Amino acid sequence: MTLASAEYPFLNVMATMLVFFCWVAWFGLLFAAIGDLYRRSDASGWAKAGWTVLMLVLPVLGVLLYLGIEGRRMRDRRRVREAAVERRFADYVRSVSTSDTTSAAQIAEARRLLDDGVINDAEYQTLMRKALAP
Repeated sequence: MTLASAEYPFLNVMATMLVFFCWVAWFGLLFAAIGDLYRRSDASGWAKAGWTVLMLVLPVLGVLLYLGIEGRRMRDRRRVREAAVERRFADYVRSVSTSDTTSAAQIAEARRLLDDGVINDAEYQTLMRKALAP
């Protein structure tokens, strides 16, 4: 029985892990570049096709060129998209959290519930205190 470490030394394991890490990192860069490329509204279809062909024919050079040429604008476009998402989320939260009921409307609703016999006088007083609280 032979040991696996004798057949595949530690340095070879480390080299394989480094190559695998670089391969995965390159795919991350490739997907980021292609994702940015196809989200762009300022690039024509031919420009997108050209960049795609370059990234597929000369992968490392194509991705590095795209990042070098479009890197700063890529970051700016990402920030604009993130700010738009945050704005939409904040608008949604404001639209959901603001209620149309004022203190007077809450008191009127509590009075209606008291008159209908749904709540008693103590519950009515509690609802009034809540409606008038700052």
